[in-house]
Amino acid sequence: MKKIILITLTLATSFCLGFAVKTITTTNNNKMKRVTGIGGVFFKCKDPKATTEWYQKHLGLDTNPYGATFEWYESPDSTKKAQTQWTPFSEDSKYFEKHFMINYRVENLERLVEELRKEGVTIVDKIETYDYGKFVHILDGDGNKVQLWEPIY
Repeated sequence: MKKIILITLTLATSFCLGFAVKTITTTNNNKMKRVTGIGGVFFKCKDPKATTEWYQKHLGLDTNPYGATFEWYESPDSTKKAQTQWTPFSEDSKYFEKHFMINYRVENLERLVEELRKEGVTIVDKIETYDYGKFVHILDGDGNKVQLWEPIY
C-alpha cells in the first residue's frame, strides 16, 4: 500500500513539477519545439454541466461553457500569455478512453479542507505533509478522486 502511495505521489509530483519547469521541449534535427507544457486536463463524468458547477462552487474555478481556462505566462518572455484548459466530458465520450485522477495546486490546504467539509464535500483521507508539499484526496460531485496539493516553496 505504501509503495502504491509513493508511486502515486511521485507521479503526481512529476506531473505538477512540469508547471514549474522553465520550458519543456522535445526537439528533432531542425530544433523545432514540440512539447512546451501542459495544454489541458480532460476527464469523463456523468453530467459535465453539473460537474463544472460543482468545481466552480467548491474549488472556485472560473468556469465558462467549455470548462475553465488557467492563464499563465511563459518564460523567458513574461509578457507571452499561455493557458491550460480544464474540461469535463460526457462519460460516453469517444474523444478519449480512460478516466484519471487530477492533481490541483492550492493555497492553504488546511483552510480549504475546513471549508470543503462545511460544504459537505467528501474528504477521503487526512492531509499528509512531505518535503515538497501537503496533499489530501477528495471526491468531486461525480465521485471522482481528486488530489489537492499545496506546494512548499
